[in-house]
Amino acid sequence: MNKLNPRQSEAVRYADGPLLVLAGAGSGKTSVITRKIAYLIEQLGIPGRHIAAVTFTNKAAREMKERVGRIVDRKLTRGLIVSTFHNLGLNMIREEHMHLGYYPGFSIFDAEDAKALLQDLMLHEGSTDAGDELNDVQMTISSWKNALRSPSEALSKAADEREQRIALIYKKYNEYLKAYNAVDFDDLILLPVQLFRSNPEVLAKWRRKIRYMLVDEYQDTNVCQYELVKLLVAERAAFTVVGDDDQSIYAWRGARPENLEQLKEDFPSLKIVKLEQNYRSTGRILRSANTVIANNPHVFEKALWSDHTIGEEIRIVRCRSEDAETERVATEILDQKLKKGLEFRDFAVLYRGNHQARLLEMKLQATRFPTGSPAASRFSPRTRSKTPCPTCAC
Repeated sequence: MNKLNPRQSEAVRYADGPLLVLAGAGSGKTSVITRKIAYLIEQLGIPGRHIAAVTFTNKAAREMKERVGRIVDRKLTRGLIVSTFHNLGLNMIREEHMHLGYYPGFSIFDAEDAKALLQDLMLHEGSTDAGDELNDVQMTISSWKNALRSPSEALSKAADEREQRIALIYKKYNEYLKAYNAVDFDDLILLPVQLFRSNPEVLAKWRRKIRYMLVDEYQDTNVCQYELVKLLVAERAAFTVVGDDDQSIYAWRGARPENLEQLKEDFPSLKIVKLEQNYRSTGRILRSANTVIANNPHVFEKALWSDHTIGEEIRIVRCRSEDAETERVATEILDQKLKKGLEFRDFAVLYRGNHQARLLEMKLQATRFPTGSPAASRFSPRTRSKTPCPTCAC
């Protein structure tokens, strides 16, 4: 286990039961997952085709697969599953489409396709303000699917007239999808869960296929994703999940960091290994981060540390407006460039949302800075994605 610290090595070697790796930011969790896959194959003799590693983005899945390919003979990794949740579910539906009542070559509705169908259904029922309600209806149905709530259950539990109406639209929406031989993004995980719950033979088949499971970013799983993992691993409890309840940022789309705590209840023998050594940041940054994180509501306590130097002091700069802020960014870059002899490519500017990009780019261009904005161009809401999932590009 060269190049792994003691806690990382412990996480890699433990395969006697369910394992939660509580991985702080910059603690080398990807190395743990890839090295554990290698350990399972090379040391424990589990064939690659019986191992599944699941994450949330295609980029993360590609990186994981490439890193495994560099340390394990490709012959041994034949059949290894490294994919997003949505891709895993898609492959399950393709293989089990007959059990689900679909024909081969079913369609996958992207967000715009689904919205168009919902709009037609709402107009057909006489809605005059379908455009205003459309996003709300689509998000509500999506949240119900992610929470494993069927149309009939949604209708019976409707809190008011609005939810009753959406539940009826939800029922019609599912019926039309089935008639079109189509599924939407949420169905890619929901349908396998429903199938496994109703068909023990199919579930047993997939449990034989996936003998060990690894899941990255577990704090971002929703109810449906948690249930999929639980169904697949419940027989052997042979799994490793990696997560950190302090890094959950997707509650708005159904993520439940509480799933980390739920693991302890569903798998009482769960072992927890904490990765607290940070390899990215200086000591001062980590102390400051620990102070902020300590105020978060969380189940698991941890404290990041680093053997790097203490680092420079942290500066907090207040600006009177967005214009003043962008002016300050440009001035700071020029100042550091001249003082330290740096190149423009040595700088990066991070921002929270795409709406901040335009003003920043205009200021940098006016100052004759060469700029690039991969995040803005890739995730711009004006760009329609035709891939199966806009979130994970699966």
